Amino acid sequence: MSITNRSALLCAMPAVGHVDPMLVVGRELLRRGWRVRMLTGSRYAERVRAAGVDFVALPAEADTLDSVGATGRNRGIATINAGVEEAFVRPALPAAQKLDALLAEEPVDVVFHDMTFLGVQGLLARPASERPLVVMCGVGPAGFSSRDCPPYGLGIVPARWRAIGRMRDAVLNRSARWVLSGAHRALDDLLARLDAPGLDGAFFMDVLARSDLLAQFTVAEFEYPRSDAPAHLRFYGPMAAPAASSGSAGELIDRLDPDVPVVHVTQGTVANTDFSELIGPSLQALADRPVQVVLTAGGRAASDLPPLPRNAFAADYLPYDRLLPRTSVFVTNGGYGGLHQAMRHGVPIVVAGDSEDKVETSARVQFSGAGLSLGTGRPSPSQIARAVDRVLADPRFAAASRRIGERIAMAGGAPALVDDVEAMLWA
Repeated sequence: MSITNRSALLCAMPAVGHVDPMLVVGRELLRRGWRVRMLTGSRYAERVRAAGVDFVALPAEADTLDSVGATGRNRGIATINAGVEEAFVRPALPAAQKLDALLAEEPVDVVFHDMTFLGVQGLLARPASERPLVVMCGVGPAGFSSRDCPPYGLGIVPARWRAIGRMRDAVLNRSARWVLSGAHRALDDLLARLDAPGLDGAFFMDVLARSDLLAQFTVAEFEYPRSDAPAHLRFYGPMAAPAASSGSAGELIDRLDPDVPVVHVTQGTVANTDFSELIGPSLQALADRPVQVVLTAGGRAASDLPPLPRNAFAADYLPYDRLLPRTSVFVTNGGYGGLHQAMRHGVPIVVAGDSEDKVETSARVQFSGAGLSLGTGRPSPSQIARAVDRVLADPRFAAASRRIGERIAMAGGAPALVDDVEAMLWA
């Protein structure tokens, strides 16, 4: 079913991993004849317009996410407490004011927001009849509290034995508000300023469940099972952007020896200011091993990378649709989009991440069996070497990644999400 003369506003915090998945949804809406605008940071204006979506700039006070952590990132619990306030709570009030002004100027049928765009909370405080449909887009790991899971932010995986796990997690969930008191206090203060209901003892991530539809951009096999999950939580798979042309990067892939395993190493497009975190030690770890190391600088020039050993190759850009089918191990700091790209192609993973949401993505890699988590964002060369050796030697990691990849291939993606949204509007 397609509904014309509908309009949508996409709200994304200014970061590539937030903007790009939302633009995939935007393209599908446009294909069906919707009018689509996106509210995000000014750095992404050209990206948004190239997708055919009308761009609207966040106010400067809310256009800050790209700069958070530029001079050093919080890790562990500090990531949640300080990071949530700095990256997501502080920009939310000016973002909410801009959102209200846009809707007053031109009402829409649906507001799609990424999970960190807290400016929608004021909108959600209104009766459903007085506001548009609101859809939460899960561009990172789901954090809804559950009796079956430890609380979000600790990087702890659910116990394999449910009864034991529930006893452990009951203690963890009770203590989570104290451990993460900074995040809870900051969010409660914001909700009060937006005239929205407070948390009232709920875990801070549960505020996301207030949206009308919880659209998680993964498959259930890469999430923790929750017997008490919100009834309006649905999985649509990752939102994959169209592949770009290969150019000279494609020629690099053509030169790779088909008989030698390929290890792809990346620090993603956000945490790529300090190559000594993962790329440097990976190059040291793999220099003398019978593998081919292929890497990019995550949006920076390949010339910015450390010196390459003989078995390493770099390009400014690498087309994943050609590289990943040739890849034997994916070494990453745990970006949500990159992990799904690897699993889409059944590539096993070695993940080293402990900042931003990467402590949680790393835990899901470990729990799903799709790879190994090193438990740190600064692994040593020996840690990386042992992990890559183990993943190459044990086919169970690749088999688990392939199983998730098969589910990704079956997921409905943006068309299924828009189908559900149109059905909700039509009802």
